[in-house]
Amino acid sequence: MNLFAKTSATIASGLRAQAYRLQLSSENLANADTHGYRRKLVSFDGVRDRITGASLVRVSRVSLDPTKAEEVYDPQHPFADENGYVAKSNVNMILELADAREATRSYEAGLQLFRQAREMYAGLLEVLKR
Repeated sequence: MNLFAKTSATIASGLRAQAYRLQLSSENLANADTHGYRRKLVSFDGVRDRITGASLVRVSRVSLDPTKAEEVYDPQHPFADENGYVAKSNVNMILELADAREATRSYEAGLQLFRQAREMYAGLLEVLKR
């Protein structure tokens, strides 16, 4: 496998990872007002593809944020515990929006890397044609 293909595979894995991170952030934001919802967190690992030798990024696990959610006294709510308290969501909107912005910027950086690699490879091919 040539260097451009390895580079493209590495960049593509990073793009997929950031897209997944943005998807989880969107889910968290959509459920910010859902009682009992726990924020989802994603962890990534670097792996080496045995066939191509490319360094790739993969999702290692998705976990729930252990942060305690705020509890509100509402004994009439269907999710109220025996004391009448309902756990709200533990999603912090500001933190989640910042995380979504970071994922978006990382995705954009990956796209820029792909463009630069493509231009470099095209330049190399142009030199070799001469």
